[in-house]
Amino acid sequence: MIKNAFKITLFTIICNAMIAINAQETTSSKAIETKIDQIISSLTLEEKVAMCHAQSKFSSPGVERLGIPELWMSDGPHGVRGEINWDDWGYANWTNDSITAFPALTCLASTFNPKLAKDYGINVGEEARYRKKDVLLGPGVNIYRSPLNGRNFEYMGEDPFLASKMVVPYIQGVQQNGVAACVKHYALNNQEVWRDKINVVVSDRALHEIYLPAFKAAVEEGKVWSIMGSYNQFKGQHCCHNSVLLNDILKKDWNFDGVVITDWGGAHDTKQAALNGLDIEMGTGTDGLTSSKKNAYDYYYLANPFLKLIKNGEIKEDILNDKVRRILRLMFRTNMNPNRPLGRINNQEHLDIARKIAGEGIVLLKNEASFFPINATKKITIAVIGENATKPMTIGGGSSELKAKNEVSPLDGLKNRFKNATIIHAMGYASGPSAYGRVVPSSLDANKLKQEAIEAASKADIVLFFGGLNKNYLQDCEGGDRTEYKLPFGQDELLNEILKVNKNTGVVLVSGNAIEMPWISNVKAIMQTWYLGSVAGDAIADVISGDVNPSGKLPFSFPKKLSDNGAHSFGELSFPGDGVNEYYKEDILVGYRWHDTKKIKPLFAFGEGLSYTTFEISNLDSDKKAYSKDESIVISGNVSNKGNVDGAEVVQVYIGKLNSKVARAEKELKGFQKVAVKKGENASFKISIDAKSLSFYDETTADWNLEKGDYLIYIGNSSASISKKIKITIQ
Repeated sequence: MIKNAFKITLFTIICNAMIAINAQETTSSKAIETKIDQIISSLTLEEKVAMCHAQSKFSSPGVERLGIPELWMSDGPHGVRGEINWDDWGYANWTNDSITAFPALTCLASTFNPKLAKDYGINVGEEARYRKKDVLLGPGVNIYRSPLNGRNFEYMGEDPFLASKMVVPYIQGVQQNGVAACVKHYALNNQEVWRDKINVVVSDRALHEIYLPAFKAAVEEGKVWSIMGSYNQFKGQHCCHNSVLLNDILKKDWNFDGVVITDWGGAHDTKQAALNGLDIEMGTGTDGLTSSKKNAYDYYYLANPFLKLIKNGEIKEDILNDKVRRILRLMFRTNMNPNRPLGRINNQEHLDIARKIAGEGIVLLKNEASFFPINATKKITIAVIGENATKPMTIGGGSSELKAKNEVSPLDGLKNRFKNATIIHAMGYASGPSAYGRVVPSSLDANKLKQEAIEAASKADIVLFFGGLNKNYLQDCEGGDRTEYKLPFGQDELLNEILKVNKNTGVVLVSGNAIEMPWISNVKAIMQTWYLGSVAGDAIADVISGDVNPSGKLPFSFPKKLSDNGAHSFGELSFPGDGVNEYYKEDILVGYRWHDTKKIKPLFAFGEGLSYTTFEISNLDSDKKAYSKDESIVISGNVSNKGNVDGAEVVQVYIGKLNSKVARAEKELKGFQKVAVKKGENASFKISIDAKSLSFYDETTADWNLEKGDYLIYIGNSSASISKKIKITIQ
């Protein structure tokens, strides 16, 4: 009777605590922390340890006797992954787990529109909530260092400021649904080859200036509730239990109060996992009940081995209690919050926002003789060439693959929009079926496909060549990096043959990475369309037809050749390493910082993107010429639309230090604003920049240092297109 009464009392405490919070307010209040203390004191040692590791592929246990629920997680960040089996990686083959596939995060970053990032987060969070997920494993903010990285399409580009500004509203949008975002992969996971063991050797300055800012913003500004560790090593420790990254920086310096979750199989040692900041261990190399009669999850590093070390006094119980406190805090924010909304899935609003993001993220790179837009009312013949015009792109790619309820192909999107045109399609090239971890060649006759494509092109008024990558293994895919910079499957050769029979050819690239373009001077137009999800074809047709005026800007540089990229310029020790260590020899000069500072002209620059109208940025000035460290620098000006189409321009503000006492990039992005302007009209803008953001990370003091002296402000519409320079002084 006493035992049952205690159980009822504790259950009442939990219920009261849940009622005390709402969907917007987290458990930081002293009252909730007190209730968590009460729950912890009532848990057995075994129950607490069990909460620190998986019980299935995508869940960790609660405590049934006290009404504490399980935590359920799902891969993201572009949508909620199809349901996976309890103990293995097979799909459960449910009939009710199809979802809306949103554009890849490279596309979101290309919008340069934080409001759309908030909309993205809200909508994908609603779908996760509807699917009864407590943690959405995304977004990813690893920095684009090399165009060969297989998972670049999941991230937000090469610039830490852009990634920071886009990730914060995404997190806020997801979490307003009572679903935790789980920002990944913390940190330095910038390649797939040897990702489970490579030790990244990087300066503290590059770490803090380039690779950590987006994670820091996620924690300090986004108030993210969970973080996923990365597979690789830093300073000789795996990042899922790394004392510098997790204990010192994340939990001490940034005051992160959430849960650190391993990447699946990212734990390697019980003591390090216990002492170095890990809270929940997932995916370690056991498969449910297959290894013994006992539950194999009990043999995770943070399971029975952890329990044994606590019982024999080698690890203090306080270490365990901190993990459980964080897990309970996460639960009060998610599955023990009675006020969180119910969620929605596969509705028109979600499709509309996916289409809006896709349309704003598409980047027009070349448009000779106004090749685009194509008039949809004309009776013309359009040859649509390429497997990428029909290949589903929501599947494949690894853990970010999706089970979309529908996916509109580019070919279908064009057919839906261009009713008056005769559209003929030829595959042209074939990649073979998607298979994770291996390349499966196509069984189709490559020469026959090529000849059919050339014949189709010869009969057409316009050729649209749909090329790029495709989320197959060694393309844009988890678990393997690209092996070459050029287009795969003979696309370069095919395109050259097509140009011999029809010079009126535009290229539509579907990829999450930069590519080499030896044919660039011979094609009329180039459009970068990313992986766009459920409404890919409709969004592409919107831009090709001119229904949507492109306003996307590149979130990373396109080098002319691979050796022009900073990481690759130093040889294999810099990328991908020697299998043991990898040395980030380009240091802070990542992406456009490298191209600008070393005067190596890229094929296309960071921030670059054309429009169907013409903009003029004018009346540019700063509010003052001298600032103290506690002031904000305000840049103002006007954007004029000189053309005949409504559009939007992204004003970009870069700042560089003149005569710095340390090596610096020529300039760094410090502010941007997307400005919508109707045809023939003007719009004003103001961009505010905290003077402290001009600091560099000083390794001699292990702190940020704002140099006094002169700075140069660069204002333009890409890193390579500057309208005006303004000199200011920090006093």
